[in-house]
Amino acid sequence: MRKRFVGAVMAALTLSLVAVAPAGADPGPTPDDLNLYAEDACMDPSQSGFLFHIYFNSGEGGSYRNIGYAVYDFDSVPSTDGNHYVLPFCKIGASSPWPGYGQHIKNNAASGDNTHPKYTAHVYSRSGYWGNQDVMWPMQHHDQFVNVYNDNASFQWT
Repeated sequence: MRKRFVGAVMAALTLSLVAVAPAGADPGPTPDDLNLYAEDACMDPSQSGFLFHIYFNSGEGGSYRNIGYAVYDFDSVPSTDGNHYVLPFCKIGASSPWPGYGQHIKNNAASGDNTHPKYTAHVYSRSGYWGNQDVMWPMQHHDQFVNVYNDNASFQWT
């Protein structure tokens, strides 16, 4: 009986040691870093692994940004470098500048597209996921936001 108990404890300790990253190991990019810097953020929405697309103009027009993770405040996205950055619309298309290119997303977005097959997208009028919101069910888009048109500050999946 005692041998089984000791064996079980040793097995549990071994598993817990395997699951812990070594001290000083790079944990990799955070979701905020990915929203800021990942290639998916500005690639063609049909090719991006980020499944929420927010647009400067109505009708999914003008500049856009693909978002993969929740954003607490479009104007203050933390990075692992210790700074906070504004999340801007990306440069797209053959002609430049596209409407909205380089503009802050906060209080400048007019439409959105949720291409996620399972999660619901929420765009809120206030930072921190509160205030008025537009909700897009899986695979739904809004040609023009009703409640957060040019009054948007955060994004979250549910």
